[in-house]
Amino acid sequence: MQELITQFLDYIVVERGLSHNTVLSYGEDLKKFSQYFKHKQIEQIKRSDITEFMMFLKDSGLSSNSISRAVVAVKVFFRFLMTERILKKNFTDVVDSPKLIRPLPEVLTANEVDDLLKAPDARDWMGSRDKAALEVLYATGFRISELSGLLISNVNLDIGFLKCLGKGGKERIVPVGSSAKEYLQKYLDKVRPKLIKKTGDDHVFLSRLGKRLSRQSFWKMIKKYASLADIKKEITPHTLRHSFATHLLERGADLRSVQEMLGHANISTTQLYTHINKERLKGIHKKFHPRG
Repeated sequence: MQELITQFLDYIVVERGLSHNTVLSYGEDLKKFSQYFKHKQIEQIKRSDITEFMMFLKDSGLSSNSISRAVVAVKVFFRFLMTERILKKNFTDVVDSPKLIRPLPEVLTANEVDDLLKAPDARDWMGSRDKAALEVLYATGFRISELSGLLISNVNLDIGFLKCLGKGGKERIVPVGSSAKEYLQKYLDKVRPKLIKKTGDDHVFLSRLGKRLSRQSFWKMIKKYASLADIKKEITPHTLRHSFATHLLERGADLRSVQEMLGHANISTTQLYTHINKERLKGIHKKFHPRG
């Protein structure tokens, strides 16, 4: 079975263009699957066996979300085996996954975002770069990986948009507001030329060595400035992305436009942010209504 899993992982990289993290997750889930069924051939596995595997994962202490992800990996694997005609029948399509529990992401208030964006000292080169990066993150809702991969050739500040390469290699164009344009232009004019001389790297945001700034570096940057801004909330790499979407919807943006800017393939993913707004309204009502 391990040989088939290896073929499958190669397939989803080459043919489907899935992200490195997704491939790693599928690999880990299918490793558990192959170990559980190490005494069975793939064609001997039945629907009841999959149910037993799910119970095994539950007894191992995995959350419903982790079990659901593992079931998805198994389903995609079995579809691959059908496509390759290794199996004649795929019963996994009728196997129900555990219901996903999607916790509402933490978002910053508009004032907290202002405090975060004011934290870098734009008078020195690093502060100028970091200020531009944070402004772009909040202005566009980019993922950290998308910001790290942003190329200078995909920046058009005359028209006011950035072209982004998102999940699965899908491109999208996202407008950038006046504040982000101002600080990004300052960085491009005054800071980046001094860094680019060292390597000729085509990425927008560069380290002191002139190399592409990594996702980890951006993550450390956000945590650093959140601490300087005295923000007590739990910050994640997606916090500004969540805040971007939530603030747009709070101010009347339509769901389809926000979906397009975020690069979500399915609008149900974007709808999560409408729940955030509902929870926020409930909190306001409870706090301020006389009988809340």
